[in-house]
Amino acid sequence: MKFLPDLSRKLSSRLTPSIWFLSVVIFALFLVFILPEVSDRSYEVTQTRDSPDGSFFYTPETLYRIAEQYGESGRSYYIKERFSFDVIWPLVYWFFLTTSITVLYRSIISEKSLLLNLLPSFGVLFDYLENLSTSAVMVFYPSKVPVISWAAPFFTSIKWACIYASFVLIMIGVLLQSILTCRKIVYKVKNR
Repeated sequence: MKFLPDLSRKLSSRLTPSIWFLSVVIFALFLVFILPEVSDRSYEVTQTRDSPDGSFFYTPETLYRIAEQYGESGRSYYIKERFSFDVIWPLVYWFFLTTSITVLYRSIISEKSLLLNLLPSFGVLFDYLENLSTSAVMVFYPSKVPVISWAAPFFTSIKWACIYASFVLIMIGVLLQSILTCRKIVYKVKNR
């Protein structure tokens, strides 16, 4: 299990504040320009804002209801989007979350225990598993494949848990960095 600590250390040594800034810019551009465009296009095709990957948890019945709402062209569009846009978007949020956690925590905890920066990777892994399972439901609809329809909400919940936890880590990291910065300022002022 040496792979994960080694990966974490590699990320820690290579992800600089400049790379973090680049990740923020790319993430912001996706949030402002690309995500709204994809959402609008999806609504045009499916005529609904319902989407399984937007919920924290849903049931197989909800997934089948959404598949029914989408219709044949909506299901086809959904599948195409999971294997085009939704391959790239997880990499974008992974880049932002991973660089943010790495840069914030590198000076707070030792590199040996910086496995926190791998949490977004698990979010991406479960996002891809979610995409595969929800797409399979769309492909086989109206037939029902219980194992897949139960796996999809499970994958979605784990994906969101990893992503939310990553954002919480970022907020905690910002708070800790602020405290450290204030302490350094106070120390310098006292020792003048």
